[in-house]
Order: sequence, then C-alpha cells, then structure tokens
Amino acid sequence: MPIKQAVASLNPAPTVAPNTAGGEGRTRLHQALTLFPPQKLYRVVQKAAKVSMSPDLPVQTIWGFDGIIPGPTYIARYGEPILVRNVNNLPTNNGGFGLPSVTTHLHNSHTPSESDGFPCDFFEIGQFYDQHYPVVLAGFASDHPPNGDINESLSTLWYHNHRVDFTAQNIYKGLAGFFLIFNDHDTGDETTGFHLPSGQFDIPMMLADKVFDSNGQLFFDLFNLDGILGDKFLVNGKIQPFPHVHPRRYRFRWLDSGPSRFYQIFLTDLNNLSAQNMFWQIATDGNLTPTPVQIESARIGVAERVDVIIDFSQFAGKTIYFENRLEQQDGTGPTGDILPAGRGNLLLQIIVDLPAVADNSVDPATHPQFYSLPSTTPAPRVTRTFDFDNSNGGWTINERFMDCNEPRFTVQQNTVEHWILINSSGLATPHPYPLRGIPDSFHQRAPTANISISADRPEGRGATRV
Repeated sequence: MPIKQAVASLNPAPTVAPNTAGGEGRTRLHQALTLFPPQKLYRVVQKAAKVSMSPDLPVQTIWGFDGIIPGPTYIARYGEPILVRNVNNLPTNNGGFGLPSVTTHLHNSHTPSESDGFPCDFFEIGQFYDQHYPVVLAGFASDHPPNGDINESLSTLWYHNHRVDFTAQNIYKGLAGFFLIFNDHDTGDETTGFHLPSGQFDIPMMLADKVFDSNGQLFFDLFNLDGILGDKFLVNGKIQPFPHVHPRRYRFRWLDSGPSRFYQIFLTDLNNLSAQNMFWQIATDGNLTPTPVQIESARIGVAERVDVIIDFSQFAGKTIYFENRLEQQDGTGPTGDILPAGRGNLLLQIIVDLPAVADNSVDPATHPQFYSLPSTTPAPRVTRTFDFDNSNGGWTINERFMDCNEPRFTVQQNTVEHWILINSSGLATPHPYPLRGIPDSFHQRAPTANISISADRPEGRGATRV
C-alpha cells in the first residue's frame, strides 16, 4: 500500500466548530484542536474503483480510501498531531451491498470522541468530516504528565468504516487501511531504538476471505446472519500473492479484517510437513509485548492484530507458506480443531530467493526488553457487569439494544473501573470485544476489565478475548 502523503492546506480550513455550511458532517466541537494543533494535514477520498484481485477473475468494483484496497498507510509519530479530512465521494448505486453513508474509526487509538469514528457519527455523499488525532500517550493529563505513559505506546493500528449496521459490508467492500505509529523506541529505523526490522522489511498484511459469484464478482450474502465465510483468501487485496524476500529478519503486522474468519497462522514447508517452524511474536493488537515470545503459530480474531518477526535465513533458497490451520465451518466461529500441516488455507507463498543483505535488526532470541505492562494496582472506583445475550430478536447488552442517542453510563475522569463481561447467550459465536470508551473528555483513560486470556497466545495488552 502506498504511504499517505500530507497536503499543504485544506479548503475550507479546519475549524473547531463543525463547518456545516461548508459541507462538514461533524456535529460536535473538536476537543483538542487548539491544545494539539495539527502539524500535518491529510485529505482522503472514499470512492468506488475497479481493481484486480486475481488474474483468474474479472476486475472488481470496490469502495476504497483513495480508491484502493487496502487504503493508503498512514505513518504517524508520537508528538506530531495530525488532522485527516475524510471526503465521501461514494456512488449512490451500491452494487448489491454496502451503504454510502460512512464514518471512519481509527481502531485502538487514544482519540477525542468527536474524532473517534463512533458508529453513529456517519456522514453522507458530498460531505466531509475532519478527524483530529493528537497522537499523544494516554495519561498525559493525569498520572503521567505531561507526555503520558510510555507503556501505553501503540504501534499497529488500522482505520476502517464503522457505520452502524453496515460496518461488515462496508469493510468487506474495501473501506479499511493501516495506521502505524512510531516513537523514539519503536523508531521505524532498525539502526536505532528497539532495532525492529524497518523500511521494506516492515510489512503490514491485511487478511481477508471473500466470496465470488458465478460471474466472478465479489458477493456478500445479506441473508446469512451467522456471518459469511469466503473460499478465496486475500492478503493486501490480492488472492494468494507470492512475495520474494531476502534471507534476513522481517516484521509482519498481521490484521484480521473479517468479517467472520478467525486465523491460526503457521509457517508451512510443503516439502517438509513435519517441521516445526518457529517464529517470534512481538505485539498483541496495538501494543508491543514486554519481550518477544517464541511461538509456532499465532491466532487472530476479527479486528485483531499480531506483530511477528520471522527470520528467513533459516529458509534460504526455499519456498514456504503462511498457512491458516484453524478449522472453521461457518460464521459462528472456529471449531477449535487444528488441521494437519498442508491441509489448511494457504494464505501467502514466500519465496526466499533474493540475495543476502545487511540485517541491523535485533535478534528476538536475545529477549530484548520493550515496554512494561501498564500498572493494574490502582483500586477500582466501581465494578460494572456487562451481560451479552441473544434476546428479543437480536444481540443485547444487559437486555438492551444499542441506542445512538442514549449513553449507557458515564465514567469519572482519571479513575479506574472493574468491568466483568459475561456471555449468557448459550451460543458459541465468538467475537473479540474491543474495550474502548468514547468519553466526553479526551483526557479519560480506558478502564481495566476482568476478561479471560486466550491460552494459545502470549499474555499482554490486547491478547485478550472474551
């Protein structure tokens, strides 16, 4: 994906109050625009385009940020606030699914609520929406002034359509992309800081499965209420691509863009199916783990991210595959069974045939130390229980449906809460629940939660699933 480039100015210029007369769809004031003036401005257009996903299929009509799938990658740095103007130039004809009414969520980000991409902050064709991202660490105005808690540093984020009732359809149609954040430790330069693979050796990968109809066109089953599964597997918008790599360490940022598929990714050598090919996990969702963890596979749920380091020097001259071996038969979730090597879904072929080059990245086997986990010692002010159920014809939380106009509760700024999440539905349908608030104050920090830890993944921030 191309790196998104900043623009010199925006017309009309950004304003604290919503510029409704100028065509802006925002309805609330910017909370922090004057506190953190944007140092970079961006303009992105959501529009339809024709793309090729495979030479074996006709071109597809997608909806994409700047007309590409995935959208362009944003590169941000802590301490450099930015503003992104999203422009809705989508067509009225949806081609069978999707809704050209949009809101863009920067997933996992510590962002003022009016810029969060709340599902009900949607705007229409012909409108724009200015989203302000201060790119500042949580705690900057509370327990870690003035710059925030370094242990809250984020790295691999993604932005995506979040329109209420149409999130799955609009993301499936193409409205998603990567947003990467660097700082003085995770620098984006492998000769400095944590010395993580950088540049061409730092590769975001958006995973998706798709269905195509008898005419070879992208298809979304609107009547499948369990969640659709595709039989074609895409990485960065292409079906089973095949990069050539150097025999050195690479950083891969894996993202499960959904809508229903879970992945458990192994490294498979089809010429040696009994081999146990190990690699290193360095991040769960947006955060680096305290130290690399050696693993044989990584499981990813919908919307989750996993950063891994793979040393291809052990595969010099070989061809290997990223293989999903997690059995899943329908959209209600995986069975839990792991398929034998070579019997899963081959996502990506990697040909290790490029010449040896310098590798200035850290060897994960030396167990370098990254950040520590944030403190969990403060006593919670209040305990809340959230009961997820399937009742009254749909999904409810504490027996109530979502209501855009009625917040469930308010939290007290700069306090800790204890959240207990319960699945009372009696159904096996899994979904990672993103524990993020949309506070009235940007300074509010995320609460802690009592949630289960998935046993097959390294423990750390973001390594949790209900």
